[in-house]
Amino acid sequence: MAMNLEEIKGMGEKSLLLLKKLNISTFSELLEYYPYRYEIVKISDLITCSKDKGTINVQVVNSPIISYLGGHLNRLSMKCLYNGTFINVSIFNRGYLKSRIIPGSYISITGHYDTFHNNFTASDISLEVLNKNEIVPIYHLVNGINNKILRNIMKNCVDTKFDVDDYIPSIYKERYKFLKKEEALTIIHCPKDVPSLKKARLRTIYEEFFIFAFKINYLKNLRNQKQGIKKEVPKEKLDEFIKSLPFSLTKDQLEATRAIYNDMTSNIKMNRLVMGDVGSGKTVVALCGIVINTYAGYQAALMAPTEVLARQHYDSLKKMAPNVNFGLIVGSNSIREKKRVLYDLALGNIDCLIGTHAILNDKVEFKNLGLVITDEQHRFGVNQRNIIENKGRSVDVIYMSATPIPRTYALGLYGDMDLSIIKTKPNGRKPVITKYIEDKNLIEALKVCYANLKEGHQIYVVAHLIEASNDTLDDVKKLEEKFNLAFKGKYPVGILHGKMSKKDKNTIMQSFQDGKLKILVSTTVIEVGVDVSNATVMMIYNANLFGLATLHQLRGRVGRSNLQSYCFLISKVDEPRLRVLESSNDGFYISEKDFEMRGEGDIFGERQSGDMHFKMADIRRDNKIWLQAFNDSKKYLENFDNNLLYKDIISSLQSN
Repeated sequence: MAMNLEEIKGMGEKSLLLLKKLNISTFSELLEYYPYRYEIVKISDLITCSKDKGTINVQVVNSPIISYLGGHLNRLSMKCLYNGTFINVSIFNRGYLKSRIIPGSYISITGHYDTFHNNFTASDISLEVLNKNEIVPIYHLVNGINNKILRNIMKNCVDTKFDVDDYIPSIYKERYKFLKKEEALTIIHCPKDVPSLKKARLRTIYEEFFIFAFKINYLKNLRNQKQGIKKEVPKEKLDEFIKSLPFSLTKDQLEATRAIYNDMTSNIKMNRLVMGDVGSGKTVVALCGIVINTYAGYQAALMAPTEVLARQHYDSLKKMAPNVNFGLIVGSNSIREKKRVLYDLALGNIDCLIGTHAILNDKVEFKNLGLVITDEQHRFGVNQRNIIENKGRSVDVIYMSATPIPRTYALGLYGDMDLSIIKTKPNGRKPVITKYIEDKNLIEALKVCYANLKEGHQIYVVAHLIEASNDTLDDVKKLEEKFNLAFKGKYPVGILHGKMSKKDKNTIMQSFQDGKLKILVSTTVIEVGVDVSNATVMMIYNANLFGLATLHQLRGRVGRSNLQSYCFLISKVDEPRLRVLESSNDGFYISEKDFEMRGEGDIFGERQSGDMHFKMADIRRDNKIWLQAFNDSKKYLENFDNNLLYKDIISSLQSN
């Protein structure tokens, strides 16, 4: 489509400037500026409006008058004519309508009619006459433009003869009996009835999903064509290592390990995401990849988002795989330590380098890098991940994520990767007992804390705020004082928050991991990765201010051994959604509930915010259409012949 906005009837300089405010500068952008909702107008009469809220059409008799009632309150009043009867009409805080309502014009008013005082109190006024059962599109607006103006522009737009690129393959248009794209766009902006509007929206949603899924599956196919390094490792070697572990792998861990082995011993470059619930044992799965890589004579890199987590991986992996030579590079390494690690790495004496962003440094050179593992991969940007992968040639890649998300949504976020999901927890782990508690009834929780502290265990206390305030006691500094007072200073308390330096954070976390601190009062900086098996109680203040997914991540800091653990959700507000955590320890179920309650944009803060901007579609609401479009695009690409229609989509992918 190459039409100009100027070709639309009635499109002058003023209209063009208004559209520019909506970031619309082309014909296609205007067509794809969809209504976010619709209203079905039901025209009433005065008798109905005296009993219930209703809408009537009236003629304005005089210019509106504004009365100021004190504060920010004002009332706009006017006399109108309804079916030969004069009525008084008033509406509050709509002073800006005074200059727009012209005597003699017809308008629609919605509200209640008081027969005794002959007064119609309006809750809404439309500057156009609405017809009975008319479907009215409602658009997102900015100052200077209203729905009436935009609807007129849209009507003139779809009345203009236009053609558009249709990205739905003929086979699917025929199979699903979709409307023509031009017809669907016309109906979306100028709907006549509900059935045809539903068909138009279905067709548009499917096309949005199909294009997005096409990109994902095309990229995945490209990656599957990349030549990888075939690592010649007998399956028996991996089996021997798994048998040597001091615990048995779960069914999900074994399946993920098998998938990684198959990837690494094939000619295709591995690009796999291992997604697991908190405490599900993703790290040992990644370790199996490291062992395969080491047997094949290659080096590995494991990048973690924090120094605490990097050191934790270093300590635990060394114990589980004593035959693998691990190295550690973090910001706090001495110059001498760094030089030694870099020297050994370049010579090939280190099988696996574990570190933070320090691994990205140009001075970090591998002799023979064959595997890159990124823990909590959403904490690293694409460029950072590319830097480390480019330190080798055709390296295999494993991403790890402890943020369970619904599979439907995972296809959109990570559909270009192979996916391994770990749901089952290691044997011997007891479900964390979770309870909602009003903040005025803390005695029960404090008793549990005291009992666990007496047994030598540790507790986490999470506050929502960082600095002290007059309005709340739920900040880290006051909670530190509170817990010192509650337990008479018998158990050492430390605080951890986002404004501390990295060095101070690491010192506090190390003290807690070493057992020197018994109580850690913190913000959500402890959310990811920290593993203190002796911690058995998690107290979360103002739990109602957190999302379910975040609360589940925090809860996952306890229950990491065979000890019974507890999580207390403390809140002034009793929110039903907190009961979801009381009844379930399944992160995937919880994320599904969070997804249902809050939608896709609120749960995650990373990839989807930039990559999943649909104009009409919504994966949560339209999940069945999404899955169908995803599978259809996958099938279509099996016999794809580089159709010229998709060249712009493909070139945009290749330029990224």
